[in-house]
Amino acid sequence: MQVVTSRGRFDISETAVKELKGNIRGELLTSDSPGYDKGRTIWNAMIDKRPALIARCAGAADVIHAVDFARENDLLVSIRGGGHNIAGNAVCDGGLVIDLSPMKSVRVDLKERRAFVEPGATLADFDHDAQVFGLATPLGINSTTGVAGLTLGGGFGWLSRKYGMSVDNLVSADVVTADGKLVRASASENPDLFWGIRGGGGNFGIVTSFEFQLHPVGPTVFSGLIVFPFDEAKTVLRKYREFVEHMPDDLSIWVVLRKAPPLPFLPAEVHGKEIVVFAIFYAGDAAKGEKLIAPIRSFAKVLGEHVGSQPYV
Repeated sequence: MQVVTSRGRFDISETAVKELKGNIRGELLTSDSPGYDKGRTIWNAMIDKRPALIARCAGAADVIHAVDFARENDLLVSIRGGGHNIAGNAVCDGGLVIDLSPMKSVRVDLKERRAFVEPGATLADFDHDAQVFGLATPLGINSTTGVAGLTLGGGFGWLSRKYGMSVDNLVSADVVTADGKLVRASASENPDLFWGIRGGGGNFGIVTSFEFQLHPVGPTVFSGLIVFPFDEAKTVLRKYREFVEHMPDDLSIWVVLRKAPPLPFLPAEVHGKEIVVFAIFYAGDAAKGEKLIAPIRSFAKVLGEHVGSQPYV
């Protein structure tokens, strides 16, 4: 089998590949394996890379074996968590993909309000388990995003104004380093590594478990959209800037300039045209949320809105 290393393309023995396959609980896919094409497919369908091997890890031990194999054979490596990275860094041509997507466990410690999350979990996986207890932590806004990549890049979402970035709520992480060692990173254990993974991206090791602080949120929130004409953008953005200076931390409002999708609350004549969208999120009482956002409707003529109480997930 031909693989890509730091020194170019070389052949790797079938014996070595079989040894790795025997060492891991998960699947080891090659180009002729059933599921190979699915295994190399990620969220961005424009990415079409063909790795030599895909190690679909079932746990931290599999990750250690895969890292050792890659190091001993000088292989090009990529790491896949949720596979949501637009640039396609989760897969590589000719190398080894260490695929963490089968590792989706989410465990909630209700007493300590902590969540222990494996790196293949998506935001939807996380919220599915945490919301059973009315808990959440600041993560992204797209349910298909992977928890791992989002967190290692810093991470922010609807709860960030009140509770900070995702990394502000990261208590600890289990990390497999390049030498194949599994270490704990926290404020008290390997603090330099903990500093690095909190926003430094996936450059310091492979996280096999995240520990997050949880906060009471939901099960319902006050949220939705208010839409203005694009030709009023200058006016509404100026008023938005003034409004947010006095906005409570419980309230998040993001502004998006985009083309109007065919949403039922928008007039048909604006579909496909540029609009200004105010995306609103308030985790408190709906009546108070309505009172807080009422001044926004006076910023300019409202084309349409869809705001009210709805489930957090």
